[in-house]
Amino acid sequence: MADLLICCTCGTQFSTSDRSALTNCRICEDPRQFVPLAGHTFTTMSEMISKHQNKWEQNKIDSCVWSIWTEPRFAIGQRAMLLQTAEGNVLWDCITHLDARTVEWINSIGGIRAIVMSHPHFYSTHLEWAKAFQCPVYLSREDEKWLNRPDTPGVERRFVEGATLTIVPGVTAVKTGGHFDGSMVLHWEKHLFISDTLHTVPSAYYNKGRQPGTISYVAMWSYPNMIPLPPAAIQKIWEALKPYEFTATFGAFMGMDLYGANLKGRLLESMKIQIRGEGWEQHKLLEEVWDRVD
Repeated sequence: MADLLICCTCGTQFSTSDRSALTNCRICEDPRQFVPLAGHTFTTMSEMISKHQNKWEQNKIDSCVWSIWTEPRFAIGQRAMLLQTAEGNVLWDCITHLDARTVEWINSIGGIRAIVMSHPHFYSTHLEWAKAFQCPVYLSREDEKWLNRPDTPGVERRFVEGATLTIVPGVTAVKTGGHFDGSMVLHWEKHLFISDTLHTVPSAYYNKGRQPGTISYVAMWSYPNMIPLPPAAIQKIWEALKPYEFTATFGAFMGMDLYGANLKGRLLESMKIQIRGEGWEQHKLLEEVWDRVD
């Protein structure tokens, strides 16, 4: 609904339009997030129409992958990603802003068969997206407590109960935990959509003469507050991803795309670097070896 309040810091939509009833955002007050110095502020979808617009871009390596983002940047500033699969389009994560122009463009390339949400920081206006495209939205059962709107008539929320779930043939949601208890990634055709379950760091991009100990990914409990995950949680992420091969990873923000036959090895090495950096010289993960599959 266009008049429901939206947190300007995280982009979460709440179930009320009454500004006197909603004075704080529980997503931002969680220690993983933050409240700006000026305090909580809220907007609505109707107010955003005149201030923001969505843009989209086709991936240069795989034309079946699209990035969708909002300008000027709003809230966290993440992108949504649209996968054009043979079984229908899948939207990975959401952005808050949704307008008629965006709906028209997505419908022109096949609409959306399913929406998959990685974690609560990006829940944003997922019910509005699901309603606009008449499709189900998938979320982890472990993170149900972070929902801020009740179910909406005509929109089906489907909860991922187990470790994995096939969304459409070939597209698999993989529950890793870590950042949130139910944090997920999405796997499709050797593409791994990591949201910010894993974060692609600046040293990941330059590959000529990479020095030993150069990290590509980090796994954090809080990214803005720089609180790393402990080794046990990092181990759990690796165990969840171990069965999957991937040669491309797509992070939460524009420009966070990596390609290469050795990305899985780089992920494992990054996890080892992080664990050692946290002071652990002995841990089960440090003994893991990547068996490359060509």
